[in-house]
Amino acid sequence: MDAFTFHNPTKLIFGRNQVEQLTEQIPNNTNKVLVVYGGGSIKKNGVYDDVMKELNSLEVEVYELSGVEPNPRLTTVRKGVDICKKENIDFILAVGGGSVIDCTKTIAAGAKYEGDAWDLVTRQATPEGAIPFGTVLTLAATGSEMNGGAVITNWETNEKYGWGFAPYTYPTFSILDPQNTVTVPRDQTIYGIVDMMSHLMEQYFHNNTQSPVQDEMVEGVLRTVIDTAPKLLDDLTSYEHRETVLYAGTIALNGMLQMGYRGDWASHNIEHAVSAVYDIPHAGGLAILFPNWMKHNVEVNVSRFARFAEKVFQVDPEGKSEREVAEQGIEELRSFWSSLGAPETLADYDINDDQFNVIINRAMKRGAFGNFNKLEDEDVAKILEMSK
Repeated sequence: MDAFTFHNPTKLIFGRNQVEQLTEQIPNNTNKVLVVYGGGSIKKNGVYDDVMKELNSLEVEVYELSGVEPNPRLTTVRKGVDICKKENIDFILAVGGGSVIDCTKTIAAGAKYEGDAWDLVTRQATPEGAIPFGTVLTLAATGSEMNGGAVITNWETNEKYGWGFAPYTYPTFSILDPQNTVTVPRDQTIYGIVDMMSHLMEQYFHNNTQSPVQDEMVEGVLRTVIDTAPKLLDDLTSYEHRETVLYAGTIALNGMLQMGYRGDWASHNIEHAVSAVYDIPHAGGLAILFPNWMKHNVEVNVSRFARFAEKVFQVDPEGKSEREVAEQGIEELRSFWSSLGAPETLADYDINDDQFNVIINRAMKRGAFGNFNKLEDEDVAKILEMSK
């Protein structure tokens, strides 16, 4: 393994009715709270009322920023920054899924920066502080509730980038009640499952030769999600299955599974470029692109892909070459995601090759990328072509 230091400052509060802990987690000197949320589903499922009840008991002044997009936009970040600066907000509470949390992270840091928050996202500047913030999670997917990363879209320039800067972009606490996810619609549940599996696989495909503990953990979480996902989709109101998937999404990307090596993350980079141009669901893009990234890179380390096939999808290697086992594993992944109802091709979103050059340009904005295998523009072009 590579040398590493691990520190995650986020307090994870998990379980039924844990929103009742909210009053204990918000700092005592808090006077003004900005509540950030999305399209209003939290008002339909009762989470908004639960949160407001707790905040009102603290006698703090509450401001709201609603309407955070599924691919959170810079314009919304700027609105939040303006509120924070104008009203002297001293704590932010994100109530929603990963998009709401990503937007909140960028608002929190942007409010302490004199320039435009886009400077932070594009890494032209680094934050020197942030307003403290916490989260009440309502969607199992991104893991943003317990990491320092965020993804923001600049729709005016069709750019979408991931960024983060520890410790400022880590939540101080995250409250996860599986009951708050039982009303998540089927399509968003599917996307969440694809997203967390993609996070696990981005970390799994690396070049370190000494990672037996991490490999087994990633494989184990993947198998658990694969086993649970069909059961959850058969009963979307199951607290038990929601609980399993919720925890899996958090553990998939809180840093614990990637100690001592670097994952790949090329599929995410390509998807960010696609959804920056077409504004499709992030996990929908991953469901299309990731299997084709695998096909394109199988020769980089056939043994790695064969292990994935055997350990995650229980592919029987008897009578097969290592390459055949590896390729069967990729097909098993494609078939599994398709069985859930995830998209298979860019055509499923009415995307053709008209804007491929723009997508490639956006993907290559920061140069060659991918830690398992560096991709150049011709590699991105091939993966997009395979994904049509």
